[in-house]
Amino acid sequence: MNLLSRHLLASLLITCGIAAGLFGFILLVGNAVQDLLDPALAGQLPLATVARLVGLLVPFVISYALPMGTLCGVLLVLGRLSADNEITAMRAAGLSVGQIARPVFVFGAIGAALTLFVNFVAMPHARVQYHREFAEALRANPLSFVVPRTFIRDFPGYVLYVGDKHGSELRDFWLWQLDDQRRVTTFVRAESGKFDYDEATDTLLLTLTHATAERRDAQDPERFVNAPLTFNFEQTTERLSLDRVLGRRAGYRQKLQWMTYPELQAQLAKLSTPVPPAEEKQRARERMKVQITIQDKITQALAVFSFAVIAVPLGIRVSRRETSANLGLAVGLAIGYYFLTVMVGWLDRHPEYRPDLLLWLPNVIFLALGTWLFRRIER
Repeated sequence: MNLLSRHLLASLLITCGIAAGLFGFILLVGNAVQDLLDPALAGQLPLATVARLVGLLVPFVISYALPMGTLCGVLLVLGRLSADNEITAMRAAGLSVGQIARPVFVFGAIGAALTLFVNFVAMPHARVQYHREFAEALRANPLSFVVPRTFIRDFPGYVLYVGDKHGSELRDFWLWQLDDQRRVTTFVRAESGKFDYDEATDTLLLTLTHATAERRDAQDPERFVNAPLTFNFEQTTERLSLDRVLGRRAGYRQKLQWMTYPELQAQLAKLSTPVPPAEEKQRARERMKVQITIQDKITQALAVFSFAVIAVPLGIRVSRRETSANLGLAVGLAIGYYFLTVMVGWLDRHPEYRPDLLLWLPNVIFLALGTWLFRRIER
């Protein structure tokens, strides 16, 4: 590799690295705020645990940040070289556009291989570890879910409110039990209460004393023609499951996106076993979801190379120094690419259309368009 290619490759590494870091930071903050902000502010997660969990989110955002960073970085580097007439000087020295763009293609190929590794190895392990550590941190302090003077909606089918809390002792306790349509069927108010944690079943045992309960019509709880039934208890117990919060109910280990390549192949083989004809249609949909996941991970990695290919002629033709113009063009192209991907994903219930193969369409379009623009510039 000559001096010019090394210089161009170094510029790409720096610029694409900064752009990918910017996009990755935005995605990282969004995911961290969504998952970790409330537990951290409520004191459920120590700062050291929050920092470790944020680190485990990094492989997840790389698969999205690296393609966009590559597209933006190549546009910025080649746009600056073209605006400074350095591309013209290179061509006057006898270099073809292909020779000038060779470092870009090398960079795109390396980025695609790295993203492929992240999608099939690093990201699945990181996501499973993320949810495991998140659940273990919450399980270590299960009573932290109860925050005084706050409406607590962490428990499925219940809303809780506690006026005051001293350790596991509660004062002025309110509980609303909800049906599937989020309508109140039972209301309980107690003078005091106490929480105990059942580690074997991951449930909180709530013991209420001096409690009053109102029970409404289970069929139509919002119909107030008849007065609700009222009960007084000296002591009563409720069991509140932590499954959803601790990750069991979510079944994160079974999410296809968080499986490695061998796990996806094993899942595909499992779904290839014969089933009765009545179940064949549903089984075909399940197989297609696995195939879509595999192809989606591959095409996401290939997007790094596709974005690099189309960015070469666009960067030379745009010829702009302004970062905002190149950034806007990069974002517009990325939005178009991912919009096409999402549209194909909507066909997962129609395996007869082969959406797993249609996922290659955005990359084919970008590579074909990039090749056509490349030849025009070469001529």
